[in-house]
Amino acid sequence: MRLTITYILLLITPVLSTAQQTMSPEMLWSLGRVSAVGISEDQTGFVYKVTTPDIEENSFTTETFLIDFRTGSSSKIESADAYVGDKNVSEDGKWKLMTKKVHVMDFKSTDRYPDLEKSDAYVYDDLHYRHWDTWQDGSFNHLFLQSTDRRKEIDLMEGEPYHCPTQPFGGSEDYTWSPDGRTVVYVAKKSFGKEYVNSTNTDLYAYNLDMDNTRNLTEGNAGYDTSPLFSGSGQLAFLSMKRDGYESDKNDIKCFIDGKIANLTEGWDGTVNSFIWSEEGDKIYFTAPTMGTNQLFEIEIPAKPEKKTEVKQITDGQFDVSGLVGFADGDLIAGRMDMNRAKEYYRINFSAGEMDQLTRVNDLTYSQLKTGKVESRMIETTDGKEMLTWIIYPPDFDPDKKYPTLLYTQGGPQSALSQFYSFRWNFQIMAAHGYIVVAPNRRGMPGYGVEWNEQISGDWGGKNMRDYISAADALAKEPFVDESRMGCVGASYGGYSAYFLAGNHDGRFKTFIAHDGVFNLQSMYGTTEELFFVNWDVGGPYWDKSNAKAQKSYTEFNPANFVSNWDTPMLIIQGGKDYRVPIGQGLEAFTAAQQKGIKSRLLYFPDENHWVLKPQNGLVWQKEFFKWLSETL
Repeated sequence: MRLTITYILLLITPVLSTAQQTMSPEMLWSLGRVSAVGISEDQTGFVYKVTTPDIEENSFTTETFLIDFRTGSSSKIESADAYVGDKNVSEDGKWKLMTKKVHVMDFKSTDRYPDLEKSDAYVYDDLHYRHWDTWQDGSFNHLFLQSTDRRKEIDLMEGEPYHCPTQPFGGSEDYTWSPDGRTVVYVAKKSFGKEYVNSTNTDLYAYNLDMDNTRNLTEGNAGYDTSPLFSGSGQLAFLSMKRDGYESDKNDIKCFIDGKIANLTEGWDGTVNSFIWSEEGDKIYFTAPTMGTNQLFEIEIPAKPEKKTEVKQITDGQFDVSGLVGFADGDLIAGRMDMNRAKEYYRINFSAGEMDQLTRVNDLTYSQLKTGKVESRMIETTDGKEMLTWIIYPPDFDPDKKYPTLLYTQGGPQSALSQFYSFRWNFQIMAAHGYIVVAPNRRGMPGYGVEWNEQISGDWGGKNMRDYISAADALAKEPFVDESRMGCVGASYGGYSAYFLAGNHDGRFKTFIAHDGVFNLQSMYGTTEELFFVNWDVGGPYWDKSNAKAQKSYTEFNPANFVSNWDTPMLIIQGGKDYRVPIGQGLEAFTAAQQKGIKSRLLYFPDENHWVLKPQNGLVWQKEFFKWLSETL
């Protein structure tokens, strides 16, 4: 008996000895990143993948696992193919959907002049010459039908200079089979050049295998149409935005009923992230932002297109629901995360109203980790509105002490500041370094109605900046906040916010960190790749003097115009392959700070885009982030 107890103590001791750990960059970059593959065809298990950073190799390793619903045990498997059906194979098994690059246009000098094989030039006569982190080389992703005996291939977009999946983030959700296996519905943005960069108009196209023809299902809609999905009985639903050029427009669920398109969520004051059909096909379950979280909702399918049904919220709590997988014994399998825990997958039991955790990839790490409290607080804005603000406290928070505090400025500018878990902008690692984090759901964020969400367009330096100041000032009054040690940090539009506040903060902040932020709206317009974004949110081109909305942006809301007020240390982070907020933005800001004689530092990642994706670069990012804060705050 004594030997057994001793052995158990030996097993427990390492866990106990590390039980007081707080989140570190190395720990953050050791966590497994969980993604769903699907539910097994026999409905007895759930297949998922775990991708883990390999710091030494500066890459990632991925393994596949199967959870048995009956026992709850998880086992490693070689491949998911034996367990999960291939959604790309037709019902009769004769055809498979696949994508590959096809050369359509000659932009490279070696295509135009084959004899000059060592040349490396590009020649363009129109816009759309680069996108996200890639230069246009004349090849386009096309969707193919390949016979399973591989004797025949059909290019569904033959000769067309368009992409499916759509660029830069489209995936397998951009195409689907009808249940009878005779029709393929896919998403494409069939425009090119200036039209492409100024428009968000994607459509759903249906290719009929028997008739060998393609028709546009959403020709009358001017904005995004995405995520086509059939019910088991063959009813088609999809996500849709109304207005062309507005990438953050209200996202609705539309459905074909009696041959007509019905907008199921038209009267609901929210915007949809993703959806899935119920098993019976009588409802749709969807995720959407609400009150600083992303929750699960449902809506019934009406019998007639003109009939309206009500949206019902299913889940509620301080977490995000994301990644709807499918059903097992009536339960929905979906992802869940919060600011303290990365995504794992759960079973949602509708009748019991419970969420049972399935995957436990990072449980051991979290069991050894001391985390800080996350609380929501309503803060009054300058115009008398209530704004939800997340407050993240350091582990072992002591209200009798004073803490340095970081104002976090969210990007987007219309992305939700919910209970997300980031492997870079991780609030727990900031709290673990002794900082209180203040994260306001300022104007421009979804989850508080369409009006709140849309207000920011054309008003970048207006009400939402005052929202930030309201949150910072409210926390500065707390006895546990050291108001002489407040910093401001953010990326993308959050980086813009840092640049703008650097010239308009009246001494509130002691340091700034701006990652891939917009610094000069004029040069941003001339170099960014998706012009529809700056056309809508900034107001249009800088040379249009008759456009009052645009001119206000380029004068009152341009951070570059307030550099004369800069007097605060600033860390500037910039990716070399970021074509959304190109490198000149960071370089202009760094030059301005240096010429002003301000303590400043440029952290440059030549091979990263708008994000930092490589493991070793991710660690460098974390180390430089906290090194800067230790020096300046």
